[in-house]
Amino acid sequence: MTPSDSGIQELLERLNRGDQQTLAELFSRYRGRLSRMVSYRLDRRLNGRVSPSDVLQEAYIDAAQRVHHYIAQSESAPSELAPSESARADRRSMSFFVWLRQIVQQRMIDLHRHHLGARMRDVRREVRADGGDLLYASTASLADHFVANRTTPSQALLRAEALAQLEEALSQVDPVDREVLALRHLEELSNNEVAEVLGIKKAAASNRYVRALGRLKDLLATIPGFADGQE
Repeated sequence: MTPSDSGIQELLERLNRGDQQTLAELFSRYRGRLSRMVSYRLDRRLNGRVSPSDVLQEAYIDAAQRVHHYIAQSESAPSELAPSESARADRRSMSFFVWLRQIVQQRMIDLHRHHLGARMRDVRREVRADGGDLLYASTASLADHFVANRTTPSQALLRAEALAQLEEALSQVDPVDREVLALRHLEELSNNEVAEVLGIKKAAASNRYVRALGRLKDLLATIPGFADGQE
């Protein structure tokens, strides 16, 4: 366990003992990761109207109102529940970061619905394997990430065309596989965290990532400027 992990664990233990003031420190520890998630997933049509800091501020209020539910759920051991409730118990024992991320994501879904209404692209909103809501990353965000390091003059000239081609190619990838790429590369989540977010088993998350990465490499090889195999 790293010192950082140790510090988080100590804060979580204090939170479980009822010290709700600890929530502010925990939120601060994860703020950078949550901000990165919001930046990649906030619809570009909301630029100028909603900022990542706005989303996080509202999400923190949501978390403060719901944290007692997390504490109560984390104390419910699966062994104490009937077999039919075991799947729900697994979800209740999710890591605190993934729980916070879920709060932020729901706030984003609400903001998108409020500001965009019928104009909200349905493809961005999906359903997890366990029935929960997801706000998928856009193909534009993924494409931009994978061409962002193309900075030489010749590559810069091809960047706009490459973006369009890669975005189109990514749209043909299975949505869940594409989301695995976004979670791993845009948000830099671990495989275990990806499994929690998507509501799938760790082995399934790992297999999907390997498959998606292979598909991505095949796509990049067909686009000018990526033939050298660099990502």
